[in-house]
Amino acid sequence: MTFPENFLWGASTSSYQIEGAVKQDGRGVSIWDTFCEKPGAIDNNDVGDVACDHYNRYREDIAIMSEIGLNAYRFSFSWSRLFPEANGRAEKRGFDFYDRLVDELLEQGIEPVATLYHWDLPQYLQDRGGWSSRSIIEPFAEYAASVATHFGDRIKRISPINEPWVVSWLGYGSGVLAPGVKDYSEAIAAAHHTIVAHNAAFKAIKRVAPHVLVGPVLNQLTPDLDDYSDPFQIQAAKTFDQFLNYFWMDGTFRGKYSDHVWSMYGKALEDVVKEGDLDVVANDWLGINYYFNNRIGHSVPSNHPTANGFIGELAGLYSEGAPVGPTTDTDWPITPYGIGDLLVRWTREYGDLIPQMFITENGCAYADVPDENGVVNDVRRQSYLRDHILALDSAISRGANLGGYFHWSLLDNFEWARGFSMRFGLVHVDYQTQKRTLKQSAFLYRDIIKSHGQNLFHS
Repeated sequence: MTFPENFLWGASTSSYQIEGAVKQDGRGVSIWDTFCEKPGAIDNNDVGDVACDHYNRYREDIAIMSEIGLNAYRFSFSWSRLFPEANGRAEKRGFDFYDRLVDELLEQGIEPVATLYHWDLPQYLQDRGGWSSRSIIEPFAEYAASVATHFGDRIKRISPINEPWVVSWLGYGSGVLAPGVKDYSEAIAAAHHTIVAHNAAFKAIKRVAPHVLVGPVLNQLTPDLDDYSDPFQIQAAKTFDQFLNYFWMDGTFRGKYSDHVWSMYGKALEDVVKEGDLDVVANDWLGINYYFNNRIGHSVPSNHPTANGFIGELAGLYSEGAPVGPTTDTDWPITPYGIGDLLVRWTREYGDLIPQMFITENGCAYADVPDENGVVNDVRRQSYLRDHILALDSAISRGANLGGYFHWSLLDNFEWARGFSMRFGLVHVDYQTQKRTLKQSAFLYRDIIKSHGQNLFHS
């Protein structure tokens, strides 16, 4: 096995998805509180008001992390819990909660890895334009500095923004996630502002806590072509790659956008880019959230049910995109080879421009529940976990500098627009009683961690 000795074996969550307590201890309103009030926005009209009640049950959840053997836990701060009002007043009770969380993690020997922003923007900032407005940059940098000042003595690693593609394109482009805006120009502006805000947060954190390691967390995938000799599919895949991957990779690590991106976005991008926006900062690490590769097939009409909507709207390239083969409950294909190939790809293409990489999210949704004996035998998740970690081992042996793996998610939780209908957790949560039950995948992961991956070659 090639996993480094100090490899981080972790799991990830986010504040709105698990904390609940939305009106407890002075927490302010976020865009997800608002979005959940929109009829039909969330499956079954679910809301995250209680979620997993982690705010009140964090000690129990940390005990579960310890039982699994995690040596790292990736969580996010709730901006609305720390700064609930537009006047910038810090809410002591919010800081106190995260003090208790971080201190308990450290007490159990678990490294806290923090995200500043995992999609739950304070509503008062959205009222000013949110991520599509340049006015977001200064308050985000101030927020970053405040968190780093308070927690920088105990938190070693921070990412400013989780999945900026989702923030911009699903929040401001398609509108399927909060704040529910449907405007491509706003989505392009938001996409650019996530890079500018990341850089501003990086500088703000380093000013007050220079020892804290800061890096972006990007959701990424690779297009899989049905026919690699088809010029249409090649062009569609290139466009998709630029749209989802290279916009942030080039903007963050090369300090520029490609000619393809400029031609794709045109004046909408020109209008928001200012001098100095893309000046490269010395990121300490790169987090990658990987779930699946995306299929690119033959040309189909724009109204075809499996047409790739974003590619079509942006570049007039409608391609077959429906998965082939088994899928998870979210209808995502299962492509474990892609997670390793992606790491090797960036290693070869960007070389020394990129720092050490981490898989900061990877997981699958399956609706397994406890049987009559209270056992959750989630066979498919066990297979998914095993195959993806084996692919990481292969990537390391091919030269990828990988420092850790975080499974998504620790707990079944509020899965955004899908509400509570999708279960990603290593731990089953009964949302009526809040009872936690470790799934068999959690015990497999425990054995992987304990053996540092060796058991995968003897199972």
